[in-house]
Amino acid sequence: MKDFSTLQKQLCFSLYEVSGEFTKLYSKALKEFDLTYPQYLVLLSLWEKDHVTMKDLGEQLNLGTGTLTPMISRMEASGWLRRERSSLDERKVFISLERKAKDQKPLISSKIETMIGHCQIDFAEYEMLMQQLAQLKKKLVKQTS
Repeated sequence: MKDFSTLQKQLCFSLYEVSGEFTKLYSKALKEFDLTYPQYLVLLSLWEKDHVTMKDLGEQLNLGTGTLTPMISRMEASGWLRRERSSLDERKVFISLERKAKDQKPLISSKIETMIGHCQIDFAEYEMLMQQLAQLKKKLVKQTS
């Protein structure tokens, strides 16, 4: 590839730019719910599987406790979720959805789908991109493990 060492030819930079644009798009969609993009990711994870340990949630989202703990605290204060210390093992803290998070899921999901639709990404393209990114991730994980 000619001029591989230029910024615009770097795949990592392209992914960085696209990630930033997605974050802006999602932030715009989530503003009316007073949620940040990372908080939305927490909700997505809990909508898939509720009542999980803080450790498991962090692993699912690839976030450390230093990032996750204050986010969970803010979400708990806003009524999105709750923390409960295990009665069997006090080292374990379970995170569960509150009614607000369950009730707002259809509205949030609809808003996100609408925003993605405005980007003119059709379902086939969306699926293809997801498959390509999954393949790329596998290749990168092999190299970084």
